[in-house]
Amino acid sequence: MDTLDNKICLITGSTGIAEATALYAAEEGAKVFVTSRTEANCRALAEKLGEQGAYRAADLTRREQVAETVRACVEKWGRVDGLFNVAGISGRRLGDGPLHECTEEGWDATLNANAKSVFLVCRAVLQQMLTQKPRTDGARGAILNMASVLAFAPERKFFASHAYAASKGAIVALSKAMASYYAPHGIRVNAIAPALVETPMSKRAGESAEIMAFMRDKQPLGAMMGAADVAGMAVFLLGERARAITGTVATVDAGWCVS
Repeated sequence: MDTLDNKICLITGSTGIAEATALYAAEEGAKVFVTSRTEANCRALAEKLGEQGAYRAADLTRREQVAETVRACVEKWGRVDGLFNVAGISGRRLGDGPLHECTEEGWDATLNANAKSVFLVCRAVLQQMLTQKPRTDGARGAILNMASVLAFAPERKFFASHAYAASKGAIVALSKAMASYYAPHGIRVNAIAPALVETPMSKRAGESAEIMAFMRDKQPLGAMMGAADVAGMAVFLLGERARAITGTVATVDAGWCVS
């Protein structure tokens, strides 16, 4: 039996880690509902998923669009067993950076896209999960939120994005608080904290010879990890084999935190 057999997973984001996780979850038996701001990306991923995929484009910082997305998932497949919050941004182009240089626009946009979206999606999904009949093992669902090693292992030379770090630190704290509160209800909540992964958001780093030279020492197990490296941990934490795991922050970092 596959780890996500007959489970319904809602994944925010449609490229990079979100795409890799959606495809792997489907291989493990899940039906996957994808949502992100860009309809073309959602549609392309849903087409790759075939009969196991569906999508709705949405601005996940808007309460009503989040509610409509969760409702569409439930109307399609009847429930939500797993949520993986991946969607987010780097606010550098908007003014994120070291705090003394960080603009209000950069701060607000980054916290809005990365932290508020997680709050809104988690809230809507929890409202659904709490109404669901538990499965035979007592479980109502599992939630996984995307954090980052920058929440607790900063790097000052190339990755001093303080609004981004603050948004990911908020996600760690929120995930632990949720895990404590919802465990008696049969809902597990964890976070995953990657280091540098090859995704559209990491294009700046990947195109810099100086950063890549630095990363070969900082991440000795892979200067630029593949999205599949994170997807494997994500599917594990959403699946049956992690049924006793909640409140953890799983670091997938190719050695970042010990280098």
